[in-house]
Formats: sequence, structure tokens, C-alpha cells
Amino acid sequence: QGQLAESGGGSVQTGGSLRLSCAASGVTYTWNCMAWFRQAPGKEREGVAAMDTRNTGTYFGDDVKDRFTISQDNGKNTVYLQMNGLRPEDTGMYYCAFRFGWRCGPWWAQSRLYDIWGQGTQVTVSS
Repeated sequence: QGQLAESGGGSVQTGGSLRLSCAASGVTYTWNCMAWFRQAPGKEREGVAAMDTRNTGTYFGDDVKDRFTISQDNGKNTVYLQMNGLRPEDTGMYYCAFRFGWRCGPWWAQSRLYDIWGQGTQVTVSS
């Protein structure tokens, strides 16, 4: 059980940056895979980035690997997504998700495996 709340979305120009935050509350597991997903209208949800609370490794989608960074603030139980060099194709609703009790692995981009989701925060990038 728990709750996730995303923030930090907005509208930016091509090449701009945003930092998304996902604040977790009520999560009792100490080892979790934490991930960011996004979804554009008419498209399926896709994995953006993931890491676990033990920082065993990070995972990125091919389209964002060189531009995005995922990190955590353990003191505030928050996971961040730093997005640089934004492009119009990055536009979409961004969601954070936790899978309880797991380190991240090759399955990380399979959305059905996650236990809880945030409400999403909109990111719009104009050309």
C-alpha cells in the first residue's frame, strides 16, 4: 500500500529542461523498483527510466538514454526525473510507478508489473 504524487510538469520549448518529482507516502517496503512512464494520445504507455531504492542500476528507454537522468532523495522518499534537451516527441503524460519488494531488472518497462501509480503530470514540448 502507498501513494505516489507527481509534480514538475509543464510546457517548455524544444531544448529546454524539466525536473519531475514523485513523492511516495505510505510505502513500507524498503527495496522497490521505481520507474517513470509516459503516454501520448493514441499511443501505448512506454517506459522512460527506472531505478531501485538500493541504487543497483538504472534503466532508460532508448529515446531518452542520453538526455534523462533518474535519481532519488532518500530523506524525503522522492524519486526524480531530470529531463534535458527536450523534444516535441517527449510530449505526454508522465507517471511514476513502484514495484514493491523488487530490484529493477530487464522487465522494468512492463507497466503491468508495477503495484502503484501516480496520477500523472503533463509535459508539453513545443517546437
